[in-house]
Amino acid sequence: MVLKLHGFPVSPSTARVEACLHEKALDFEFVPVNILGLENKQPSFLAKNPFGQIPAFEDGDVTLFESRAITAYVAEKFKETGYDLMRHENLKEAALVKVWIEVESQQYHPAICPIVYEFFGKPVVGCKPDQTVIDASLEKLEKVLDVYETKLSSNKYLAGDFYSLADLHHFAYTFYFMKTPWSSLINDRPHVKAWWEDISARPASVKVAEGMNFGEVEIK
Repeated sequence: MVLKLHGFPVSPSTARVEACLHEKALDFEFVPVNILGLENKQPSFLAKNPFGQIPAFEDGDVTLFESRAITAYVAEKFKETGYDLMRHENLKEAALVKVWIEVESQQYHPAICPIVYEFFGKPVVGCKPDQTVIDASLEKLEKVLDVYETKLSSNKYLAGDFYSLADLHHFAYTFYFMKTPWSSLINDRPHVKAWWEDISARPASVKVAEGMNFGEVEIK
């Protein structure tokens, strides 16, 4: 059965799943969903994700939504294929991966997501970014990155000296953030900068980044 990823190429959540599939060296069919044309609100897509959000993922009779849930499923089911993103053979390391997956979800994402949305997302639909929202989020992100700098001064990656799903989950939003005027928040922290340069240079990350260009988005 062919694995199918339904998504929008520039979407960070779609990119998160794409990167995981490439890290696991899996063949899959990418099914474009034009969210600007509201294809994600049509009955055919709502049957896959009742909230009308991308991405959606199909593996035979299994249909999933929510990008982090999809990556966890892929990493667990296909643990014998590609790169081990969950450290299956080491209970302590696997636990640390899960801790930093939660940190990304609960700390990093809420800080960085509004910046990316305001700077890139709003102009796509003809709206002006709200600098007040950006400034408040930058302040939150600085505090999170201070914690990361300390952590990465002793570990190469977030959960240890190994790349994992925790690092992968950071890629898409950080990729866009580094194209904003505030990339110095990463670059001025040497250990965070080295970590970012490492994870963004992985073949899977490079491949996914090829489709992450807001400049090519057209409203139809």
